[in-house]
Amino acid sequence: MLVAMSETLTNNGYTDDLRYEVFNREFMPHIDSMYNFAFRLTMDEDDANDLVQDTYLKAFRFISSFEQGTNAKAWLFRILKNSFINDYRKKSKEPSKVDYQEVETTYNSEEASDTTYTVDLRADAVQELIGDEVANALNALPVDFRTVIILCDIEGFTYEEMAKILDIPIGTVRSRLHRARNLLKEKLKSYASSMGYDS
Repeated sequence: MLVAMSETLTNNGYTDDLRYEVFNREFMPHIDSMYNFAFRLTMDEDDANDLVQDTYLKAFRFISSFEQGTNAKAWLFRILKNSFINDYRKKSKEPSKVDYQEVETTYNSEEASDTTYTVDLRADAVQELIGDEVANALNALPVDFRTVIILCDIEGFTYEEMAKILDIPIGTVRSRLHRARNLLKEKLKSYASSMGYDS
């Protein structure tokens, strides 16, 4: 009787064991890419970690809607992107918050001018791959343009996958990517000239 209960199908044909197996096999290998994407969207280590955690919780919770054999990475990116948008909307409606204890601590600290910050090595590794100037230019782009460049040029998604992740038509993906690359090109013109490249 207990064995029969543990084998009971849950969530559209997924047993509990199968849910864990699919989660570990299909989703966990993409955690670094998810973090990098989240960091590029949020520009904050803690927010990126929260966003990835929220994405994986939702992925596990709604694993029954994942169709095995399809692109798990694209499915996760879509969840992450939607979570980011929903969180962004929620935060934009909230008034600004100030941590007065942190301000007071910094103000009263004798070492206030020598404050150092811990650097996330994963973010540094990604930045080293694409270079400081390129990373700065990419980060300066509006989030919609930054997102398409990350998905296409860094993560290697196809236009069709990007359209599904972003929930926009393929034509919009193409035009947004074209505009994003042109904006990035404009931001990098002076850097390219200083490196000896002619435009």
